[in-house]
Amino acid sequence: MSRTPPGGIDAVILAGGAARRMGGADKPGLTVAGRTLLERVADAVRSHDAQARVIVVGPPRESPPALYVREEPPGAGPVPALIAGLAHVRAPRFALLAADLPRLTAAHLAELAEAFDETASGAVYVDTGGREQWLTGVWRTDAVRAALADYRGRSLFRLLGPLEPRRIALADDGAEFDCDTPEDLARARRDLGRDTPTAP
Repeated sequence: MSRTPPGGIDAVILAGGAARRMGGADKPGLTVAGRTLLERVADAVRSHDAQARVIVVGPPRESPPALYVREEPPGAGPVPALIAGLAHVRAPRFALLAADLPRLTAAHLAELAEAFDETASGAVYVDTGGREQWLTGVWRTDAVRAALADYRGRSLFRLLGPLEPRRIALADDGAEFDCDTPEDLARARRDLGRDTPTAP
């Protein structure tokens, strides 16, 4: 169990996208090594902080257990989804995560949570190309709420970028961290353990 930051951590997991590059499949429900992608992300959060409040923005499911909410209107994009989820966050810090991160672990969340001090707004992973992965970060709840109060756009980059989070390099193991395409999914299944394929 990784060290929980002071005050605990909640999580907002965005699980309502159209998954166009996955052929319109129910991407959060696709399985890798016996668990759905969404279950794997929720399990990583709870392994990091057993008391975490897990808020999933997307259609309700039997598993994982979580608070399920929807953005308005459903499918409106990541900023409306963040607004819907953030309304239910109680902890001083929260993880903002995609539902398609099969390689996410408690250690990643610990690294993010411990990467910023009291003067910073949050921490976010950057890929090998230097691009911020806005749906793989940990944030100060009050900072994001304040940013949203005056924001009318639709871009997470324009919302979160001005908060100047700590940027943490994501280790390059030659594999995509998320699953955007059938090829990404096949590689995650191969790398993380054999699974009964679920055709996208």
